[in-house]
Amino acid sequence: MGTEKPGNCMCNRKRIVRLARSRYNLTNRLINMTGTVKNGLEKPRLGSRGRPEESKAAILQAAVREFSREGAAGARTDAIARAAGVNKALLYYYFKDKETLYGAVLDQVFGGLTQSIQKALASDLAPREKLLAYVGAHFDYIASHPLYPRITQGEMMRAARGSAPQLQRIARQYFVPLFHKVAAVIHEGQAVGDFRPVDPLHFIPSMIAIITFHFTNAPVLRIVGHVDPLSPELIAARRAAVLDFISAALFSSEGNSKGARA
Repeated sequence: MGTEKPGNCMCNRKRIVRLARSRYNLTNRLINMTGTVKNGLEKPRLGSRGRPEESKAAILQAAVREFSREGAAGARTDAIARAAGVNKALLYYYFKDKETLYGAVLDQVFGGLTQSIQKALASDLAPREKLLAYVGAHFDYIASHPLYPRITQGEMMRAARGSAPQLQRIARQYFVPLFHKVAAVIHEGQAVGDFRPVDPLHFIPSMIAIITFHFTNAPVLRIVGHVDPLSPELIAARRAAVLDFISAALFSSEGNSKGARA
């Protein structure tokens, strides 16, 4: 067996060291690249397509504020995109135009209300308790979303001008089912002598107006009463007043079930 020369041995050791360093550096680069890719997948930037639900929610939240202030005609999509922290291209990726975005806002407003009152209207409570549970749930929903009545009011004003392409859809999808469910409670209460012989076609709109008026009229109440109408104390007092007013207007004095405060 031959003996390796000292010069050749030294060269081999240098080659081995260079190869080891090269593999070490390559491994580090691969680890860093993997970490970068992983972080990019786990935390995509808001405003990108990588977080669609969060981006859409931010757009809708900003759209609620913009439409409640400016109405459907005056609202600007660039202002909505800026407030949501996204670019207009992404806004139009999720909502093809302003009218589509406005329709999504209306669905959020009335879809949320439907979910909030469903439990009360589907309960097995007696008519008086069921009616007051509905009123309380409706009031609480509006109190939690004080901008929503402005959007509803704006849509009604748009319809009065003859330019409300969303109204037919939301009326069929939300208003008509709500009216029939509440009317059924009223008819049930009248049948057992709990409610006065009111016409639901007149009573239900009046009842909803009483529920929402405090929030649509908050700026005037602030001036007239020198109070904050949206403070927790005033909202709680208004809630009690609404329940009492509706009870006095609807409940018969000879009802079979006791009135309740939801």
